[in-house]
Amino acid sequence: MNIVVCVKHVPDAQADRGFNESDNTVDRAGVDGLLSELDEYAVEEALKLAEASGGEVTVVTIGPDQAADAVKKALQMGADKGVHVNDEAIHGSDAPATSLILAEAIKKATDGNPELVITGMASTDGTMGVVPAMLAERLGLPQVTYASELTLGDGKVTIRRDNDANTETIEASLPALVSVTDQINEPRYPSFKGIMAAKKKPVESWTLADLGIDAGQVGLANAWTKVVEIAKRPPREQGEIVKDEGDGGTKLAEFLAARKFL
Repeated sequence: MNIVVCVKHVPDAQADRGFNESDNTVDRAGVDGLLSELDEYAVEEALKLAEASGGEVTVVTIGPDQAADAVKKALQMGADKGVHVNDEAIHGSDAPATSLILAEAIKKATDGNPELVITGMASTDGTMGVVPAMLAERLGLPQVTYASELTLGDGKVTIRRDNDANTETIEASLPALVSVTDQINEPRYPSFKGIMAAKKKPVESWTLADLGIDAGQVGLANAWTKVVEIAKRPPREQGEIVKDEGDGGTKLAEFLAARKFL
């Protein structure tokens, strides 16, 4: 089975993240980035399925030059080839535009016949979680999302979805799109052999024109929503120190009651 995994290059959560003052979009060039942690679970699950069935794994990403690092990491983990959609007109694209670009890239990568598409449950920078559903709609595929377990067989995919109060078992006929959670597996670390092998694996770079997408369909100017104002989080203030002179408990209770914690 040939499997496509959608991955994203995101700003490192440990870095000093920020926004571009010119247009209030996330600064992706001035900060270190990496493969979204939640997408590592999608890559790992695809690799496990491909290893079991003798299939092939293709990773697809969208973004500026730095986004190639997300594809590189997935190839080092064991994916077979990559696709990087890189075009200045994509800057500022929202979820609907992102799903459009991914859909056309997947169609081109699979000659219009994707067998299985796997995504993470959300990106660690946006945390919206809506792109998988939008992507499935554009590809005309059934979607089974938030999978904590995934199995294939008899022309169908079966997942287990764990909710707060219950567990659901959901089936869909193949081809299909599946989004996975961070409970589904333990992503592997790239081995030295995998790192060296990744250097020889093919990675194609496509523009919007290569996908037949008009720039007027994507980008910040065509986004459905925009960030209108940003402000830095105020620094934490030093807390009040209460000296216990026999009435410490009373003072603590008064402090909590005044803030309606009691």
